[in-house]
Amino acid sequence: MVAQVIHGSEIDLKLDCVIPPNITTDDANFFTHTAFRVLIGADPPTAFEFMKVSEAEFPALNGQGVSYAVLQFPSGSLNPSHRHPHSAELLFLLIGSLKVGFVDANDVLHTQTLQAGDLFIFPVGVVHYQYNYGRDLAFAISAFGSANVRTIPTPGLSKRLPSLARLMHQMLRR
Repeated sequence: MVAQVIHGSEIDLKLDCVIPPNITTDDANFFTHTAFRVLIGADPPTAFEFMKVSEAEFPALNGQGVSYAVLQFPSGSLNPSHRHPHSAELLFLLIGSLKVGFVDANDVLHTQTLQAGDLFIFPVGVVHYQYNYGRDLAFAISAFGSANVRTIPTPGLSKRLPSLARLMHQMLRR
């Protein structure tokens, strides 16, 4: 007969995670974030809204290299062009449809129409946007490869890239 010992984890939380000195890891509340509960059963928004969770809102993310956002797009709403200089964004569309796009280093605009169930990756640092062209609410979740994602708006984009400005204008007129 051979006996086998199974360990739940090879990770020592006190050594391998960034945990503030005043926190004990014996309490799972440190590893739980409840702010998204307000979204359950809430009325749909009237304008684009997002709710993020990074290490500032959820200290347990510190040192983990991940963060998260929930995006709600009423019909005709736009998440304007912006970029995340140190993180990719993986968008998962749960409800509705979105037109998304990003501009690569050669100023080429890449666009796609997403349906519920689709995933789309915005590579690290690219200027990108999302637009709900549909009649119904679109609801998406974005995961980021950083616990401290910076979002930098790109308001001057329309001057640099007329093709993106024209595309966005056409989408908004529909």
